[in-house]
Amino acid sequence: MLVLARKINESIMIGDDIEIVVVDIKGDQIKLGIRAPRSVSVHRAEIFKEIQEQNKKAVESAPQSLGKLKNLLDKKKQ
Repeated sequence: MLVLARKINESIMIGDDIEIVVVDIKGDQIKLGIRAPRSVSVHRAEIFKEIQEQNKKAVESAPQSLGKLKNLLDKKKQ
């Protein structure tokens, strides 16, 4: 892990097109601004982990859902 010290309004660059700016510091909380292309997803870590879990659940349930869908379609054909 790279650890950098920054002050308010100072930034770091990730690659050529992602900039992280320190917007405010109050007590033990730091506010960051993130400039990135719209094609780059930016999430808080806890939200990112939840998205990954939901995606895993969706993949796991897909075979069951497809079987149910096939049954429904077969019934409609009859």
